[in-house]
Amino acid sequence: MGLIPVKDTHGKRSSSMTFAMRWKHGNLRLIMLSIAISIAMTFMFLVLLYGKTEKSVSVVVNGQETVVTTKQWDLQRLLDEQAITVGPHDQVSASLNAPIKDGDVIEINYAIPVNVVADGKTSKVYTTEKTVQAAIEQLNISIRSQDKIEPPLEAELEANDTIKVVRVETKVTSQEKTVPFSIVKKEDSSLTKGTEKVVQTGKVGVVVEQVEQRYEDGVLVADSVVKETVKAEAVDQVVAIGTAKAKSSITTMSNSSGSSETVTVGDYTFKASEVLSNVTLTAYTAGPESTGKDVGDKGYGITASGTKVEEGRTIAVDTSVIPMGWWVYIEGVGLRRAEDKGGAIKGKKIDVYFDDVDVATKFGRKKGVTVYVIGPNKPTAS
Repeated sequence: MGLIPVKDTHGKRSSSMTFAMRWKHGNLRLIMLSIAISIAMTFMFLVLLYGKTEKSVSVVVNGQETVVTTKQWDLQRLLDEQAITVGPHDQVSASLNAPIKDGDVIEINYAIPVNVVADGKTSKVYTTEKTVQAAIEQLNISIRSQDKIEPPLEAELEANDTIKVVRVETKVTSQEKTVPFSIVKKEDSSLTKGTEKVVQTGKVGVVVEQVEQRYEDGVLVADSVVKETVKAEAVDQVVAIGTAKAKSSITTMSNSSGSSETVTVGDYTFKASEVLSNVTLTAYTAGPESTGKDVGDKGYGITASGTKVEEGRTIAVDTSVIPMGWWVYIEGVGLRRAEDKGGAIKGKKIDVYFDDVDVATKFGRKKGVTVYVIGPNKPTAS
């Protein structure tokens, strides 16, 4: 009989717990539904609140500001309402699904297409920057200090502009360059006039040049010498120039009749009616130092034969030795004509006419000269 109460007590407790669980399970759905309805009503309230409340929003497009009034609650709906299209490269200050509220400022910058030429490639990119420098920075183009940018960095960009980046490199190289020697000519009285003799052989010099070369996109555009170093000095070539008068080569041929000799001297061949040896030569001018007359005096420059004196032709002679008007060949002087005479000119003496006093003085007196008496006709060169 002690087991019966225990059995009854257990039966009552199990019934009570089952009822509580059935109540909780039945009302859980109701609780969840109530929560969902509350959230939905709150959302609808907010939508109605924002949808019906007008908001003043500033829209700035490429720096141009417009204040609009809207009842839209997110940015995308506002842009659609204002017919503002935003592309994938354009810059917007807020996310398109961001909520908007009264007093907001929305900034939109449209991107423009720009052509970039750099490193041998042409690329089309989009940028919202306004200057070349800002665009280069935005595009992450590496620029070195000596590179050239066209247009300039401070230039403003427009759609479809082309930015050209020219890579500039400077190289310095060394090269040897020969320097020609100079030819120095010096007069030498020991050599016959017209002859030359090398007395010192010239040598070329060597200079090492430091050349700076400028390349633009790999093409050489300029080079300049920045430094020169003499490796070997050039040596002048020295040439001696003869100044001594050449002695005339005179060939005489005896005439078969014995009355005259045929003479060849230089380009002239003539028959000499007489050969005078040991003749003394002097010089004179038309001036007072020789004739006692000045320019303007009566008979100035007029010879005894009536001709006007002429350097290279006129000589004064003793007419008893050389007839007036005859031609002679004077060794070391050349062809001359007897046109004048003088009181001091006697025997085998000849006075040679010069225009300049200094030349006549320098001529001086020459002895032992051979003179060939030709005749009244001047010989012609062969």
